[in-house]
Amino acid sequence: MSRHTRFPHSPGVASLPRRRFVQGLAFAGLAGGSGLLRTPALAAPGTSPQVLRGTTFDLAIGAREVNITGRARQAITVNGSLPAPLLRWREGDTVTVRVANRLADAPTSIHWHGILLPANMDGVPGMSFDGIAPGESWLYRFTLRQSGTYWYHSHSMFQEQAGLYGAIIVEPSQPPPFHYDREHVLLLSDWTDLAPDALFRRLKKAPSYDNHYKRTVGDFARDAGEGGLRATLADRGMWGRMRMTPSDLSDVNGHTYTYLLNGLPPAGNWTGLFQPGEKVLLRLVNAGAMTYFDVRIPGLKMTVVAADGQYVHPVTVDELRIAAAETYDVIVEPAGQDAYTIFAQDMGRTGFARGTLAVRHGLAAPVPGNDPRPLLTMDDMGHGAHGGAVAPVEGGCGAMMRHGTEGGCGATMHGGGHDGHAAASVTHPDSERGNPLVDMQSSPSGPRLDDPGIGLRDNGRRVLAYADLKSVFDDPDGREPGREVELHLTGHMEKFAWSFDGIPFAGAEPLRLNYGERLRIVLVNDTMMQHPIHLHGMWSDLEDADGAFQVRKHTVDMPPGTRRSYRVRADVLGRWAYHCHLLYHMEAGMMREVRVEESA
Repeated sequence: MSRHTRFPHSPGVASLPRRRFVQGLAFAGLAGGSGLLRTPALAAPGTSPQVLRGTTFDLAIGAREVNITGRARQAITVNGSLPAPLLRWREGDTVTVRVANRLADAPTSIHWHGILLPANMDGVPGMSFDGIAPGESWLYRFTLRQSGTYWYHSHSMFQEQAGLYGAIIVEPSQPPPFHYDREHVLLLSDWTDLAPDALFRRLKKAPSYDNHYKRTVGDFARDAGEGGLRATLADRGMWGRMRMTPSDLSDVNGHTYTYLLNGLPPAGNWTGLFQPGEKVLLRLVNAGAMTYFDVRIPGLKMTVVAADGQYVHPVTVDELRIAAAETYDVIVEPAGQDAYTIFAQDMGRTGFARGTLAVRHGLAAPVPGNDPRPLLTMDDMGHGAHGGAVAPVEGGCGAMMRHGTEGGCGATMHGGGHDGHAAASVTHPDSERGNPLVDMQSSPSGPRLDDPGIGLRDNGRRVLAYADLKSVFDDPDGREPGREVELHLTGHMEKFAWSFDGIPFAGAEPLRLNYGERLRIVLVNDTMMQHPIHLHGMWSDLEDADGAFQVRKHTVDMPPGTRRSYRVRADVLGRWAYHCHLLYHMEAGMMREVRVEESA
């Protein structure tokens, strides 16, 4: 069904220089102690991606051997670099980017994530253009109508997972509404030694391969002793009917992935410098293919000043969760010690990326251990204290959950979520009924915007939630939406099938928008997983729990059992991609085409 190109198993580009990366995740000695520690000799002080500035750029997409974990593997690179070079542009300029494909046997592409541009410059094969064939080039040219932190990546099959991603900084034409003395870009990503297409095949055959934490007979005995046999049997029955376990937080985790910061694994200790008393702007980009990162800097507060490139009213936190494809700008003010650890653990607590802010290279601060591994509850699945319900489509459990019957499917299905609203009435599309690719449905209570998420609630730290994000400007359009489109995020856990409204991309009709209209898109997450949803070409203006404009974003995170809405102005003609930004979910079908057309 894919319209994307395939990742080559053995691409070779002899002309590209070879660069060796530091290897390994294990650095047990670094984490201990209370004083500053020296990094190991293998660390590469100051290592950062290349930086390219100006208005005219030449990017060559090729392949070369890298060594991140101790084993040489092929990666897709840009100008020989993994990550791709950092591009620094300026608002108002017209940039020209010539992209040459030097891969031996695979087409390629670049999508400029979050950048407003004409549809034929968006870089999605099969929609924007045909892709860039081996040995050929494509000229991108567009004028920058925004500023902020963004990123770019391939939209050709699994090349993003294989290394084709980089950060973009668009300098503002006017001074920002905050002051800082220096900045660093923190590009987070996930690397696998497994060929990405082989990883996709494994997900289709064994989607729970990385879930090493399934409950045991001992766990059953303990739970029965604490909560009673009947309640424990009911709980196990519900999870069984949902075809998942409470430890099923992510499809791929640290058992397969090595987590990187600016291309370096934790032992590489990427280091950004500061002088005491400075205000340091950190531009966070999650370029992970499948990973949510929880980011904190022990000993420092982070003041969030921008989300997805757009200024927000400052909010100070200890920690934030950044979904795949999101960006955040935060300001920190290091003082009182010479080094601080940048710590970004994955949502399932199976691994982390790590770096250091320091007054000079060669320093490190203590590295915290991962937080306790969270376990999902029925509350996280969209019912319980949050209100709403998530029900298997097949069998009797669904009917019990819909009617709030006591017993194996849970008893607290009444309203009263985090947002204080009664349970919403949800009508599921006909395409979900009797659909072998849909195994769950939900009746969410609302957006739950003030919920920081699984593993972050009541952890003793001030954690960012979507409710904290408020744009510094009012609704830029000003019109009330003229119509509403509701889409359900659907899937089947055992089949690793993902879709909108139960219809995978290959069989779905385009979503048609009238040029110039203002509409509301309502997303309902019927699945057990979180999904970061990205609409190309247009802003997604997230609404609060009362339906008022709250914050402008390009990627909207959708936790299980939530219903969230945002306003869209269809102001650019053409064909656009609309998809989950978990790469393998998109490839498995959670993608639609959006067509903005002149009204008849």
